[in-house]
Amino acid sequence: MIRLCPGSAPRRRLLAAAAGIAVTGLLAAGCGPVQAAAAGTARSGGPAPSGGPAPSGGPAPSGGPARSGGPAPFAGSTADCDSATTCYTPEQLQVAYGVRPLLERGIDGRGETVVLPELAETTLKPPAVSDLRQDMARFDSLFRLPAPRMRVVSTFSGAVSPWLAFGEEVLDAEMVHALAPRASLVILLVRSTSLDNTPNAVAAAVASLRIGSTLGGVMSISAAGQVGGEHCVTRAQTELVHAALRTAAARHVTVVAASGDIGAVGEPCSPIKALTGSGTFPPVKEVTLLASDPLVLGAGGTTLTASHKTGAWIGETAWGLPYGNPGSGFQGSGGGFSRLFARPRYQDGMPRTRAVRGVPDVSADANGHTGMALAISVGGGRYVIRDSGGTSASAPIWAAIIALADQYAGRHLGFVNPALYRIARSRCYHRAFHDITVGNNTAQFPPRTFTGYRAGPGWDAVTGLGSPDAQALVPLLAR
Repeated sequence: MIRLCPGSAPRRRLLAAAAGIAVTGLLAAGCGPVQAAAAGTARSGGPAPSGGPAPSGGPAPSGGPARSGGPAPFAGSTADCDSATTCYTPEQLQVAYGVRPLLERGIDGRGETVVLPELAETTLKPPAVSDLRQDMARFDSLFRLPAPRMRVVSTFSGAVSPWLAFGEEVLDAEMVHALAPRASLVILLVRSTSLDNTPNAVAAAVASLRIGSTLGGVMSISAAGQVGGEHCVTRAQTELVHAALRTAAARHVTVVAASGDIGAVGEPCSPIKALTGSGTFPPVKEVTLLASDPLVLGAGGTTLTASHKTGAWIGETAWGLPYGNPGSGFQGSGGGFSRLFARPRYQDGMPRTRAVRGVPDVSADANGHTGMALAISVGGGRYVIRDSGGTSASAPIWAAIIALADQYAGRHLGFVNPALYRIARSRCYHRAFHDITVGNNTAQFPPRTFTGYRAGPGWDAVTGLGSPDAQALVPLLAR
């Protein structure tokens, strides 16, 4: 049984004013440890997967990150973790974010589909570009996870070699699989030029949202499908993207998007520059679209401290400098306030909000020093272990959490933002979320410093409502 949380706010209709859709019938708040899975939830199909050391006889992981032979998959700093002992394992991340008890009760994503828009690659150039099937096979072997149900849709991209993967694709797929191991994954490929400029990015965002919202109940958008800082887009382009998001919401699809990796500075109008670390761009203090749209669950970044023995959550702070690279596109949790969207009703009354949309809504581990171990094949039967990092890691973490909640509820929850903020207003807040109160997202482009926002109790423009404690949050959200 789930103990009802006392002192919950009365049920009321919330209107996402800037989004233009009404949300009714929000959750009856309840919290407490999960003692039984939701009625009618599938429990068969074998035991929940267990993390742990690599099976004996398998290939030993490399001790170094995959950074040679092309642009770095993630532009992290030299102190990033780079092994299965210094990075967190999937099981440790499961424990830290309260997912493990759900997996043990059969809430593992089965029956759900997470859609991952990704850039189509054209040439296999290890380690910069790998084969996603080989990457996932190594990952599953190392951490004793079940083989994923995974397919590629290349309708929009016309990709000839659909399984080729840049580091971003590997991160997205392995992160979702780590926390929702029985969920199906759809890799939705967009053209390789989609992040080269704003018109291309808008076209890719609209296409991926329209196609992706027909393929699964959750979409996780890290790099491909992003548009860039808000100043990059025209009003007409903004409305095109928002219309595609309205369609996704009408189809009861949850869209999760990374808030960006440059702290209080928005992503460049040519997003590929930040992704690959190539080229310069004029820094602008702003938030990034898609996360700034009120119909999107914007995912910011934290620095997680958990036990490397048990995975137990110890503490968490906002991800920012010095755990990033000044002058680069990898500095801290994207966050701030929109210049395009008014404050949606679901953010009314939250601390530190303004009259406009605040970003992000939620957060999770994004610090490459404390990331999850990824397995990336480098050819010849060899692979390396390297870190996850950036809000490209936070978004798939939250996509996996929503997939678990969808399974628990037995339906697609769709636009979840009002429900999450309702939980945050209730006495269940500190059971369902880790409230991040330390850190900031100041960015540096020497000699300029862009003063960011500070984390604080409740919602803030660095970590949102905080990171998940899924054992309590998933049943609440499902209701």
